[in-house]
Amino acid sequence: MERTGDKRQVVEAAERFARAELESDATGHDWWHVHRVVRMAERLAKQEGADTAICIIAALLHDVADEKLNESKESGLRKVSDWLAGQPLSEAERAHIMEIIATMSFNGGANPPMRTLEGQVVQDADRLDAIGAIAIARTFLYAGWKGDPIYDPQLEPREQMSPGEYRKGKSTAINHFHEKLLKLKDRINTASAKRIAEERHRYMADYVERFMLEWDGLDENI
Repeated sequence: MERTGDKRQVVEAAERFARAELESDATGHDWWHVHRVVRMAERLAKQEGADTAICIIAALLHDVADEKLNESKESGLRKVSDWLAGQPLSEAERAHIMEIIATMSFNGGANPPMRTLEGQVVQDADRLDAIGAIAIARTFLYAGWKGDPIYDPQLEPREQMSPGEYRKGKSTAINHFHEKLLKLKDRINTASAKRIAEERHRYMADYVERFMLEWDGLDENI
C-alpha cells in the first residue's frame, strides 16, 4: 500500500488500532473487510483526485466506530475521536475524518449524502465490498451471527424501516439483498466506483435469482 507524505505515521498507527479492534470480529466487519476497503479507497482516491491520506485513514477507522460493534453509535464515534486526538493531525483533518465515519453507514437509507469527495470515495469503497461475490459470503456470515435464517417465504423484505428496525428487526439473509445490497448500485457516488458496481451488481442479482429458482425447485433445465 502506498503511503502519503507526512501521514505515514498516522496510517501505520491506524492500521495497528483497527487490526487490534477488529481481527476477531465474526460479523463480516473484520480486519480483512477493512483491508479491502482501504485498498479500494486508495484506488478510487487516485482516480478521482481525492486526498489519499484522509481516505486511507478514514477507511481504516470506519468500522472501529460501527454501532453494530459498539454499545452505541455515540460510544463508537467517541472511541475513534479519542484515538484521533492523540495523532499528529490538524483539527480540520480530525474533523473531516470523523465526519466521514459518522455519515458513511447505510443506516437503513437514513444518512445524508456525503459532503466531501473524500467522504464519497470512502463510502463507495465500503459499499463496493457489499456488492458482488464477497458480499454474498458476508451476507450469510452476518445473518448467521444475528441468528437470522437463510430464507423464510413468510418474512417479506421490508420496504420502510427506521434505523432501529433496520438494525434489530427480524429478517433473512436473502431479504438483506433486497433491503440493502441490491439498492447500493444506485447509491454510489463516484464515476470510478459506478463502473465497478455495475458488474458486481449483476453478479449478485444473478445469484439471488438462481437461489430462488433452486428454492422453488425450478432449476432442472439450467
